[in-house]
Amino acid sequence: MLPINRSKSARRISVALASLLVAALALTGCGKDKNSAAGANAGSAEVVATYKDGGKVTRGEYDSFVGSVKFFNPMYAQFETDPTFQDHMMKQLIAFRVLGQQADEPSKKEAETKSKEQIDQIKSYFEQQGGDKNALDNQLKEVNISQDDLKNYIKQSLIVLGDAEKKVTDDQVKAKYDENAKANAYTVATVSHVLVALKDQNQEKDIRTKEEALQRAREAKQKLDAGADFAAVAKDYSDDGNKDTGGKYENVDVNQWVENFRKAAIELPIGKISDPVETEYGYHVMKVEARKDKTFDEVKEQLKGELAETQVMDFIDKDIPGIIEKVETDKLPKAEPAPAAGGQTTK
Repeated sequence: MLPINRSKSARRISVALASLLVAALALTGCGKDKNSAAGANAGSAEVVATYKDGGKVTRGEYDSFVGSVKFFNPMYAQFETDPTFQDHMMKQLIAFRVLGQQADEPSKKEAETKSKEQIDQIKSYFEQQGGDKNALDNQLKEVNISQDDLKNYIKQSLIVLGDAEKKVTDDQVKAKYDENAKANAYTVATVSHVLVALKDQNQEKDIRTKEEALQRAREAKQKLDAGADFAAVAKDYSDDGNKDTGGKYENVDVNQWVENFRKAAIELPIGKISDPVETEYGYHVMKVEARKDKTFDEVKEQLKGELAETQVMDFIDKDIPGIIEKVETDKLPKAEPAPAAGGQTTK
């Protein structure tokens, strides 16, 4: 029962999904005329948006773009007819088109190579999962796109983010590292602990009161203070799933833990037995075995990527509204009309 911070974990999942969307957002038809369409949706040449310098987006290009987004993020299918979602998609599509045109040639060549590699990996994954060489194509049919659509989508994202990373300076990366380090963003700790829980492993059934749990935790601390072996005490007193392995969590990012446990993991002197630490799980008796921060070199590339994504999102939020001239919202997908009384649809 790792004392995970559920709310922070949920936020990390949301951020990861947002980053995946940014990393995958790309204009289909990269390397062709900027108004050309490609792939399964190329047939619809009806213009649905215009932007500066003669830029146009066809319905086919928009549908291919959104189809690729849905391939990587199926949950977005439910928002396909939502005007706010459509606004975001159009802004992102046009942003990646504009930024892709501004990128240098090395970024484009590198993206071409990597996009081929990624498509091969995706094909291999679906073949292994479905046992069918056509497994990827079958999945793509569900969102009405082709392999060419998907490859171009990935390629353009790699062009844009690769080019953006080149514009991130070492000073910016170091400043971000220092800022995050002050908030213990890179702290990793090895912690042994005894958990005296309030509920069972499934967090459903009460097994003791807070008073009973606190008393039992104090007993465990007394034994440890008297020199008892930590692993032995954990085996006898802990309700955690790792009690048979000494109650130890090794080299864990402290930000995964609930706040009080995290705070103790950061502040406890190395080797000191803590007083009972209360969390939503019960009471913990802790000993920090080791603690360190990830070095700048260990997280430099990760930070550079994050800063590049931020630059792209800032461009979408701040610059794209002034670049778009017109969006024909009436030509974008609409929700099916609600059935009329008697099961008939309204006309």
